[in-house]
Amino acid sequence: MERIDISVLMAVYKKDNPAFLRESLESIFTQTVEAGEVVLLEDGPLTEALYEVIKSYQSKYPALRVVAYPVNRGLGKTLNDGLQLCKYDIVARMDADDICKSNRFETEYKWLKAHEDYDVIGSWVDEFTNDKTQVRSIRKVPEQYEDIKKYARYRCPVNHPTVMYRKAAVQAVGGYLTEYFPEDYFLWLRMLKNGCKFHNIQQSLLWFRYSEATVAKRGGWSYACDEVRILVRMLKMGYIPFHIFCQSVVIRFTTRIMPLPIRQRLYNLIRKT
Repeated sequence: MERIDISVLMAVYKKDNPAFLRESLESIFTQTVEAGEVVLLEDGPLTEALYEVIKSYQSKYPALRVVAYPVNRGLGKTLNDGLQLCKYDIVARMDADDICKSNRFETEYKWLKAHEDYDVIGSWVDEFTNDKTQVRSIRKVPEQYEDIKKYARYRCPVNHPTVMYRKAAVQAVGGYLTEYFPEDYFLWLRMLKNGCKFHNIQQSLLWFRYSEATVAKRGGWSYACDEVRILVRMLKMGYIPFHIFCQSVVIRFTTRIMPLPIRQRLYNLIRKT
């Protein structure tokens, strides 16, 4: 199997499901190409079941590097520290409950190598609940750089678990800022403002595990306030004009504080395949 010079970066914490972690790791190690290293960050103490899964893959795959942190510090802080540990300049992100399609790394790596002036590559995702063969929806994102810049004014322009990026470009803007949730959106905005070029492959390269908890954690007062804070920063950095700022504050804040059942219906409507 061809070995490619990339680092796969993922984090796990105690509330992750051991069965889901096993599926994620299995999808990483059964790609059409072999990643140079897989950096798995233990964000605080884990459950025994999670430790067992990790140990079983450590014994089989020398490329798996496990880094344990004594306390849970949150995804942004953990990923920033993990980035410094990655020995390759090209880094593929992965979450502990999603599943890569077998050609994901090969497809993204070849695209980046053929387009040296680009910094971030992503793709669509197939969203599923229990069985990945039963896709409930597809999250599509725009393909071309100029369209991605425009789209980013309103919504996150890439699917974070699908991205492969140049480490230097991420670190040049300060990495993930840990005071915001979600951590990735404001990173992409800062990179775009800094002149980084993005592209999204127009096919799904990952199965994204969807549940009611997915929608639940994307709502509430805390999440709504974080989004407003991001919008304020976007306005100050000149990424959005004032009228889009006002429009987005009303739409996003209202949506995030809606009761979960209503927000769930809206999500399902937007996500229809």
